[in-house]
Amino acid sequence: MIELGLNAGLRVEEMATLKKSDLIIESDRSSITVLGKGNKRRAVWINSDFKRKCQLYLGYKKRFGYSLDEDSYLLNNLKGGKISKRALQKFFKIIMSKAGLPAHFHIHCLRHTYTTFLLTASNFNYRFVQQQLGHSSIKTTQVYAGVLESEGKMAIEKLYR
Repeated sequence: MIELGLNAGLRVEEMATLKKSDLIIESDRSSITVLGKGNKRRAVWINSDFKRKCQLYLGYKKRFGYSLDEDSYLLNNLKGGKISKRALQKFFKIIMSKAGLPAHFHIHCLRHTYTTFLLTASNFNYRFVQQQLGHSSIKTTQVYAGVLESEGKMAIEKLYR
């Protein structure tokens, strides 16, 4: 759940509905096919490091007896069925609490973190980031410019010091 949020920027509902068949990790251009808002499909590219983590995760699922059929859910409840959006949110809160992190962190913060880092890594390629996130409007993606602008101001003040 946390890796999906940080490495693919998925919404909670997208995580909950993700199936094994949506994960493409055999090719050089690995991706996750996501059914996003408005039932729009998109391919989210993933890097080789996250690809390896996905392969390890599938190995764990197999060892614990969970289905790896193409129609099985990638994240599942204890019975192997679809996990609810609310259950993912609760699990996230439990993990944050055990890690000693503030209660104001929500699972959606993973998506914001992914977006901020992807913008920086892509040299502020808003169109690419828009496609990865499934935003229908570039304006939604550009909201993150304000967050990064404050970091830019701090960086300028530190320049040559």
